Amino acid sequence: MYSLNRCSASFLLLATAILRVDAADFDPLQYVDQLIGTRAGGNVFPGASLPYGLAKAVADTNSGSNQGGFTLDGTPILGFSALHDSGTGGEPSLGNFPLFPYAACPGDDLNLCTYPKKTRVAHGAFDAKNVAARPGFFSVTLNSGIKAEMTTSQRTALFRFTFPTTADGAHPLLLQDLSDLHDSRQDNGSVSIDPETGRIKGQAVFLPSFAQGQYTSYFCTDFSGSKIFDTGIFANSRASADVKNLKVSRSINGYPLPGGAFIRFESPEKPVTARVGLSFISSDQACTNAEAEIPDFDFDAVQAAATKAWREKMSPITVSTGGGVNPKQITNFYSGIYRTMVNPQNYTGENPNWNTGEPYFDSFYCLWDSFRSQIPFLTILDPSSVEQMIRSLIDTYKHEGWLPDCHMSFSKGYTQGGSNADTILVDGYLKGLEGGIDWDVGYEAVVKDAEVEPFDWCCHGRGGIDSWKSLGYIPVQDFDYKGFGTLTRSLSRTLEYSYNDFTIAQMSKAMNKTTDAEKYLESSTNWRNLYKDNQTSSLFSGEDTGFVGFFQPKYINGTWGSQNPLKCSNIDNTGSSCSLQNTGAETFESSIWEYGFYVPHDQGSLVTLYGGPSNFVKRLDYLHDTNITYIGNEPSFLTVFQYHYAGRPGLSAKRSHFYIPRFFDTTPQGLPGNDDSGAMGSFVAFSMMGLFPNPGQDVYLITTPFFESVNITSPVTGKTAIIRVVNYDPQYEAIYIQSATLNGESYTKNWIDHSFFTEGKELVLTVGKTESSWGTAVKDLPPSVGEYSGFNGTAVTKRAMPHNLRNPIAVGGSGLGFRQV
Repeated sequence: MYSLNRCSASFLLLATAILRVDAADFDPLQYVDQLIGTRAGGNVFPGASLPYGLAKAVADTNSGSNQGGFTLDGTPILGFSALHDSGTGGEPSLGNFPLFPYAACPGDDLNLCTYPKKTRVAHGAFDAKNVAARPGFFSVTLNSGIKAEMTTSQRTALFRFTFPTTADGAHPLLLQDLSDLHDSRQDNGSVSIDPETGRIKGQAVFLPSFAQGQYTSYFCTDFSGSKIFDTGIFANSRASADVKNLKVSRSINGYPLPGGAFIRFESPEKPVTARVGLSFISSDQACTNAEAEIPDFDFDAVQAAATKAWREKMSPITVSTGGGVNPKQITNFYSGIYRTMVNPQNYTGENPNWNTGEPYFDSFYCLWDSFRSQIPFLTILDPSSVEQMIRSLIDTYKHEGWLPDCHMSFSKGYTQGGSNADTILVDGYLKGLEGGIDWDVGYEAVVKDAEVEPFDWCCHGRGGIDSWKSLGYIPVQDFDYKGFGTLTRSLSRTLEYSYNDFTIAQMSKAMNKTTDAEKYLESSTNWRNLYKDNQTSSLFSGEDTGFVGFFQPKYINGTWGSQNPLKCSNIDNTGSSCSLQNTGAETFESSIWEYGFYVPHDQGSLVTLYGGPSNFVKRLDYLHDTNITYIGNEPSFLTVFQYHYAGRPGLSAKRSHFYIPRFFDTTPQGLPGNDDSGAMGSFVAFSMMGLFPNPGQDVYLITTPFFESVNITSPVTGKTAIIRVVNYDPQYEAIYIQSATLNGESYTKNWIDHSFFTEGKELVLTVGKTESSWGTAVKDLPPSVGEYSGFNGTAVTKRAMPHNLRNPIAVGGSGLGFRQV
């Protein structure tokens, strides 16, 4: 163990003061690369937006991976649109009402311009070197010589098109059509253009990408710059300047009939600015939004405001750029942070289904992904926005009857596992979020998830509640006549419901609802009912993995079902159905091997079930080293850091460095899978910061940061938390914590709570090249409902509930079923 002498302490105080000064001049935006994840399935939105902005402007390519609109995979551009999601899987969403520019129609003949997306894409080629993206700004120059730049306000996008100048009297043309990225438009889209002003107004009905129902989107586009030459509409491949209104059907061939409006300008000498107002209420409201937010078409002023908004959101976190750190690591870090604030989107004032004056957020794709690290990260960086999100979730509960798991385009998305909004609400409650949240109604909502089965549990709430209560698990092939959803995922739902109930128990305890606390703590142990202690596992080659004891599905009558523990793993090449198919597995998008670690609240018991800490570590190593887990999917996140619970925090640090930057780097293909609305970005940010959450608990697991120091200023208290690394090694060989101090006092726990951020504490980590005894004693392990045993020959030991900001529990006091040393 190392100690600090007085000189060292004085130096650290001086360094702290210097770092605080430097932080004031530090601009995180210089390290944001929005093009990370625009190739190889990252599906990120790299365009112009405000944090959580409704308007999201970018060029849309003709890629099979254009869920975020733009890609750098060599495919051409088919339009420039202003509604997008980011990092989603499945079918693309939004991308409504794209613009497309021409320097001129051949021979100045309207009907020689190409209007439908499928054919005009031939005019959308570009070179990747002519792409630029910065927070609040995106631009690309087409091979035709047209430069397109874009920026946004909250509900309005501003596009600036600069045309190549010619001497032949050409008339540049801009068209705007009634399509979306997924070609999902339904019947009776409409558009009109004012021949005097050039204003285009329109609307159409579209389908969400991962939800039931449909939604209507509206736009209002105005132009500034060159004088108008003529205007009109187009239908399919023909256009007319004599017609100013169009109502178009979907057609009968399964593809929406192309249709829209166009405007031509007298000269290419001046850039043309297109202001696209957006709304989900009406075209008139879209016009009002545009006029209020961008009244004077001042592109530079709008861009500057967007840049300022991003800088303010990201400035609470600063890292040291010294110590020899590779600048790419800083870019990786801040780019990850940036992506956490692209989705979900603030649609307040634009909800056509209800208007209560509460915030309304949309594009939760999905909470199954974002509850693990994205929302917890924003709770640190931007708690006021998380408060608004929670208010939105509670308001959705009031109007739809249950908390959502997925929600996009005002539609109920498909539930993937548990009732994960429960975890988000409890996480926020334990960490002291307020901001106008009605926590009594929030508690009512999470309890309803646990107690009342909705008819359509496919899309919110939980299914199989009768079986859950009578059997203590969700059975395979459940008899469920009260509600309906895909009768699969019985094993993963059992594990997730168990954790959901634990989080409710925490909230109950903190609200002094003792009976409920005991009830849900008891049901949080239901995960044990699917553990089969003699279950073996073999690789697909037939080789025995050597591990015994796995979860297995179980029937209503209590007999065991069977699922290969490696089914739906990263090494399963048998064509397994692992999502929401009717033929899907009993685990969702993951294997029993990986779900075998998903007992976030009772790692002590799980370590014991797996034969003690040494065997637990071996099993974790096998999960990662044989590629059973896939770091591009969220269930893998916590497994990287679960070595902490076996008393090996150094191995969590080692595993974190294994994945970053090997699977997360700063290239366009730098993500291991789609970004899932910033989930991957938050994994990178937390990992590199050196603190990773166990969401739904007031617990952050400590590892060595990737930087010499990290400063996090709480937007709530204004106090700055500091993490500093002594013996920092930019080659990342010295990543093992040897000793730690918290506010100058020795600190041996391998986890910390949220007060670290709100109270502005200082954590100093002295590191070395080998593992040490720091954070390995039972008393220093993170909280667990059950007992830790088998550590260095120690007897069965008891743990306590973590500190709770609302209902503090003194060290040595009794807690919510946690065992105390």
